[in-house]
Amino acid sequence: MIRWWPGHVPLRLRVFFRGAFLLLALATVALALSELRDEKQISYRSYREVFDKNEQQIIARLQHPSGQLALLNPRLSGAALTPLRPLVLPFSAIDFDDKAKAEQAAEMAGCLVQYPNQAQLCVAVGNNPVAGGFIYAVGAFSSGPLITHRLGDQDLSRAHRVLVDVSMRGHLYEWIAPLEPEPTQARAGFRGRLTGFTLDAQGHPSRRPDRDFRGWLWQDGRCLEVAPATSGADCLRRSFFSVRLPVGLFQEELGDNPSSVWPPPDLSEILVRVRAYAPGVPDALFDSNRPGALAPFALSDLKAQLLAGETLRIRKAGDPGASDVIALSGQDETSARPPRLLSALIRRLTVAGYDQAIASHQTVTTPLGDYEVALTGDLRSVDQSLGLVAARQALSIGGMLLAILVTWIAIELRIIRRITTLTKRAAAVKRSVQGPEGLQLDLEDLRGSDELGLLAGVLADLLQRVNEDAKREQIRAEQEKDMWHAVGHEIMAPLQSLVALHSAPGDPSQRYIERMRQAVRVLYGGASPSEAILSAALQLRTLDIQAFLQNVADNASHAGIEQVVFSGLDRPVIVKAEDNALEDVITHILSNADRYRAPGTPIRLSLLCFADSAEVRIHNVGRPIDAVLLGKIFEYGVSDAHAGEKQGHRGQGLYVARTYMAKMGGTVEALNVADGAEFVLTLAMA
Repeated sequence: MIRWWPGHVPLRLRVFFRGAFLLLALATVALALSELRDEKQISYRSYREVFDKNEQQIIARLQHPSGQLALLNPRLSGAALTPLRPLVLPFSAIDFDDKAKAEQAAEMAGCLVQYPNQAQLCVAVGNNPVAGGFIYAVGAFSSGPLITHRLGDQDLSRAHRVLVDVSMRGHLYEWIAPLEPEPTQARAGFRGRLTGFTLDAQGHPSRRPDRDFRGWLWQDGRCLEVAPATSGADCLRRSFFSVRLPVGLFQEELGDNPSSVWPPPDLSEILVRVRAYAPGVPDALFDSNRPGALAPFALSDLKAQLLAGETLRIRKAGDPGASDVIALSGQDETSARPPRLLSALIRRLTVAGYDQAIASHQTVTTPLGDYEVALTGDLRSVDQSLGLVAARQALSIGGMLLAILVTWIAIELRIIRRITTLTKRAAAVKRSVQGPEGLQLDLEDLRGSDELGLLAGVLADLLQRVNEDAKREQIRAEQEKDMWHAVGHEIMAPLQSLVALHSAPGDPSQRYIERMRQAVRVLYGGASPSEAILSAALQLRTLDIQAFLQNVADNASHAGIEQVVFSGLDRPVIVKAEDNALEDVITHILSNADRYRAPGTPIRLSLLCFADSAEVRIHNVGRPIDAVLLGKIFEYGVSDAHAGEKQGHRGQGLYVARTYMAKMGGTVEALNVADGAEFVLTLAMA
């Protein structure tokens, strides 16, 4: 089990790993919050743009004649459509005698109620009482060729006719208006007069027409739809009519009291029905009470433009106590709600201008007064929509944080715990170095196929080999020490006798006896040959290397090395060296070259002189030095496995050569050349 801060673990490693994962988690959360704040800023700007656009569209719609019609007739919102009730027009009157003007006024005002089969009808009154108490009925229907009423014919059903009923305040006004021809026809289509006759209680028309009843009927010359088997004379055409209805009660009120209220307060209780008949057909071509009618624009239709939480209030201007003409609220179409914690977080994200209320107040002027339009926004819808988006993104952010946590735990269990164990056991190695049992480090349980497991396995194998090599080296050093002590003790006495026997001047044997005595003094008393060689002190002096090498080459045969050829210079070359040590170096290298040279080939000894150094080259013809041994042959105990052990060589001669050359301030290097091997010795000039 991992403790939060286990001991014997590098503090920086723990801080690095845990700090890295903590920073990664914090960066993930910070990035998510930054993105959420940016989304809130974008959503706020988008909401303001949509709010301003909605405000402009609502005000423009209310300033249009169709919008003013809705303002003047707030009862349109939610009221029954049929039977029709007169609407207050944004105009003072309709020029019913002119088809274009009457049709344009009805279309601009938006008072037309749409019926099936391309029929429509507008029933309205003007907003100015000066124009008189009239109800206007403007509409259209589809019919075949029109048949007019002949003058003097008492039967009005033999022609196309329009029937109008007006019910108000307990009175019923009925007219029947047959179509009569007009002498002056339009250039295209047909134009006829609708002459109105009042009907009594039994439905009989009066003998004389109502002079205040005025109406016209126009028919287009174009066919609405032409079937392949139908001739153009029998096709359906659009018939447009415009009628002015005289209402006696209105005229009486306006005549008795010119300052009476207009429009009448009971306008919504007046019922109007308009029907059109063809001769010989019992069913009406058009009936305003027909089902399937579509209402004109009403204030309640503005609700579709409101966003969720927005409120639209319209009231009459100048009257603080007046009630709202209409109050609409945007419908919240989303039923899902974000989590409370996420909603609270979104509210805390600061955005410039977000804490200010969003509201707009405008005034719309109509012929019957001004109206105040107040539009109020609600930013909770922005928070709600943003919260739903953030809730979906929170899943991905949570997944990222979970992945970071799992990765951290995996590293703690898989790597940090094993590093902890390895660090503790490695710390124990320092205490075991001084013990007689060598390095003690158990890493078997940390082995594995990953990098840390491979490292533990390699360290375990390496420590095992180090312990084994240390034990073997210790045994060999003790054996060599005992051997060299014995050899030195036994050789010193015979060497004293040889010195006495060869004491004559010029005796060549005297030189080799002195070398033997010097070697024995170096090795005798040392802990091991390598330690003795390293601790040997040399006395450097000037030496003519040219004469020295010539003497070595001349006496090489006495050391058992034949055919040593020296090629030197014709002048003395003075270097700093110790003659006995230098002769040991050259003799060891010559012995090595003698073992590996091809039979019958000479060993060439040459001298080169430079400005600050002299270079001695020893070359033999034969096989080159093994590439594996080329960099190791000067180390102690390294010898050719095939030539060294078989002939009793212990890998000590070249080690002595490198050590003595270093003590004399020179270097020695082994090279492979084209026909064999070459050793290069460099000495400093005196």
